[in-house]
Amino acid sequence: MDRVKKKELDFGNDKIFSILLRLAPPVMLAQLIQALYNIIDSFFIGNYSESGLTALSIIYPIQLLMIALAVGTGVGINTLMAHFLGVDNKEKSDETAGVGNFLAFAMWFVFALICWFIMPFYAQISTNSQEIIDEVIVYGRIVCVFSFGLFFESIWTKVMQATGNMKIPMIAQIAGAFVNIALDPLLIFGIGFFPELGIAGAAIATVVGQMAALIVMKKGCKRSPKISKYKEYIKRIYHLGFLNILMQSAYTLYIFGLNLILKGFSDQAVTALGLYYKWQTIFFIPLGAMQTCIVPVISFNYSAGNRERCGKTLKDSVILGMVLMLIGVLCFEIMPDVLMGTFSKDSEVIRIGSYALRVIAVSFIPMVTSLIFPVFFQAIGSAFKSSALTILRTIVLFVPLGWVLAHFGLESFWFTFPITEVITTEVGFIMYRKSR
Repeated sequence: MDRVKKKELDFGNDKIFSILLRLAPPVMLAQLIQALYNIIDSFFIGNYSESGLTALSIIYPIQLLMIALAVGTGVGINTLMAHFLGVDNKEKSDETAGVGNFLAFAMWFVFALICWFIMPFYAQISTNSQEIIDEVIVYGRIVCVFSFGLFFESIWTKVMQATGNMKIPMIAQIAGAFVNIALDPLLIFGIGFFPELGIAGAAIATVVGQMAALIVMKKGCKRSPKISKYKEYIKRIYHLGFLNILMQSAYTLYIFGLNLILKGFSDQAVTALGLYYKWQTIFFIPLGAMQTCIVPVISFNYSAGNRERCGKTLKDSVILGMVLMLIGVLCFEIMPDVLMGTFSKDSEVIRIGSYALRVIAVSFIPMVTSLIFPVFFQAIGSAFKSSALTILRTIVLFVPLGWVLAHFGLESFWFTFPITEVITTEVGFIMYRKSR
């Protein structure tokens, strides 16, 4: 019996580093596998056609918006479940999880319907190349209309993480990635009896991989409470998850805005930015893990009235995140041309991208705090501070600053990243000190 108890995490008493080091590795592995969806698509499409690679960069903000809705809602469910578990109310925690199924279906249906109709317009304002426009429409419609696997799997993942179960989500991500990796070359290039589908093949491989992950995550599906209770739970879920949706959606808007700015220089500049974000998904895995792991810990302790432990969780997660982010800094500074050349053979893309990576790498360390502070404020229910930091970073600074710096040339544009992160971090520190 004692051995069984030792296996269970105690958010209120275990050492913070012990909790993070136990929760983070499975989350990091799951996020690494998840990152392979975009990485593998880009690798094979880059070898298939340069226009397809640009199309993936253009559609990336739309994919981020899908993830924002799914994961943001999941975070709301996760946080509310952690709150109920913190006050020892398992029944309401289970009912919160049960509402997630309805929300996943509703989000998928609305998103798929809207994206089917707006995709041509979105493609036309993003590039002047008809070839790229056609590929954006094809890829975008497939990954959006058949995205139900992403929505349900994201919700069920957060349900299981709320109770400390990281194993099944990890297995689901691995299964989905393996399916995607296996199908990509077969459907893109038409190997064996498979037809040559090009960028459509990459899209099909992505959604089939998401469906495979969904099947593994079926244990995250909980019984729905009475419909009469939906309004109460949905209101509280989005009260807690809205800020996460806002943060993720703001990323979509600023990347879209940066794409439009870079469009004024060349399609290669747009492609270079897209490839940076592909590599970012790999090197930001430690930071993403910290964001995921601290939410239930902080929410649990804040509900239990342990404010000191909330601050300790923030401090330890920032230290651990910065140490791990040094890997990304070194790689971006030492071998940016290798990173760019992995996906593209276009010398202009490699030239632009290599310079960009070296400049952007400077922003990695301050970015740890600029991204963790909003999550901390969200977990303790400080909606204003969390949303204010997000708006400052993505709306007030990124696009306007990028637009200004672009007037001095493409090389100046890339300094948007370190300047934005330093300012956001300073404001975050000020807000945190005043909240203590």
